[in-house]
Amino acid sequence: MLRLRCSILTHLLSFRATSPVSPFHRLLSAAAPAVSPNPSFAVEEYLVATCGLTRPQALKASAKLSHLKSPSNHDAVLAFLAGLGLSGADVAALVAKDPLFLCAKVEKTLSPVVVGLTGLGLSRSQIARLVSLPGVTFRCKSIIAGLEYCLALFGSSDNLLRALKGGSVLCSDLDRVVKPNVAFLRECGLGACDIARLCIPTPSLLSISPERIRTAVACVEGLGVPCGSRMFKHALQAVAFLSEDKITTKVEHLKKTFRWSDAEVGIAVSKAPKLLTMSIESLQRRSEFLISEVGLEMTYIVYRPAMLMYSLEGRLRPRYYVVKFLKENGLLSRNRDYYSAVKITEKEFVEKFICPHKEVAPYLAEDYDAACRGEVPTSAFFLSGEDMLKLDVDDVFFLLPGDETNHGGYGFAVI
Repeated sequence: MLRLRCSILTHLLSFRATSPVSPFHRLLSAAAPAVSPNPSFAVEEYLVATCGLTRPQALKASAKLSHLKSPSNHDAVLAFLAGLGLSGADVAALVAKDPLFLCAKVEKTLSPVVVGLTGLGLSRSQIARLVSLPGVTFRCKSIIAGLEYCLALFGSSDNLLRALKGGSVLCSDLDRVVKPNVAFLRECGLGACDIARLCIPTPSLLSISPERIRTAVACVEGLGVPCGSRMFKHALQAVAFLSEDKITTKVEHLKKTFRWSDAEVGIAVSKAPKLLTMSIESLQRRSEFLISEVGLEMTYIVYRPAMLMYSLEGRLRPRYYVVKFLKENGLLSRNRDYYSAVKITEKEFVEKFICPHKEVAPYLAEDYDAACRGEVPTSAFFLSGEDMLKLDVDDVFFLLPGDETNHGGYGFAVI
């Protein structure tokens, strides 16, 4: 016992606390000699004073630790976590999430797990990150086998940490769920790299039942996205967690909103599967703008559905007004495709559509920035028809082309 206590103190002294009054320093200032059961040990107070939990967190966590009579094992666990390099905030979050972690045996469980993970090539800092992730528990030695499999599956420790951060596949049965799902995805033509790219952002795909993932693949194919296609992974991510009823409802809404046929919906979804994850309201607002204001044909959108996923206020509308102004003032070919202006990056758009016209339209950049912020610019060309109707006739004057008072070459301006 004495050696254990000395080991705890050694770990605590080496812990790099960020605060001079950290919970771990309180351990050092406490009386050290005896670790015998203390009938007056108050779990809730220990969780607050030593582990850094808030009072509500401690009250909730203490219900799972009410049987404890001594802080000795808790102290050893805290020293172990400090030795890994976890901050006080990390420890508090871990204990609040999993109070029983304080009951784990350092020598029998936690230390062997660290040794096993080190053998897999994980650094001490990576192991510390793993401890803090939701769904990852070091209280069971079987975590080593699960992590070994996932490490090989995702290809690197960095990919593994990214995947586990998004939702732990380690909570699922490795032999009955994860491995059968991986085998089925391989049957669908996905290689190891494909599966890694698919599951790193959505690791819970491997945790759903094998029956559900088969249903999802059948649904994807039914929407016109075959397994071997480039968009298959994206389509599977989109539908895997949607019920068949929700998918049917979304398809019907696409048909009604854009007046698309079943075949056209299939074309649009095959090009942009995430359409199925968009809210009905957001789709409706984009359709009203693109069809009614921009004047696009429904078939035009079918083959360019990605534009429906861009921000309406931050991208679609401001860029449309810029292109419209440039065309109306002879600064841009009227045949210039709207989608070509929408799909490029912000940097490219500014370089191609704003910068070349600084001399003839010096306020263009300023008004474009204002439109992107959702503000109504002072230049009348940026106002929508609805905004123009709100203006009083006396607020607008028209300028002839080439007039010296012309606001950057604009045909009219708001006073």
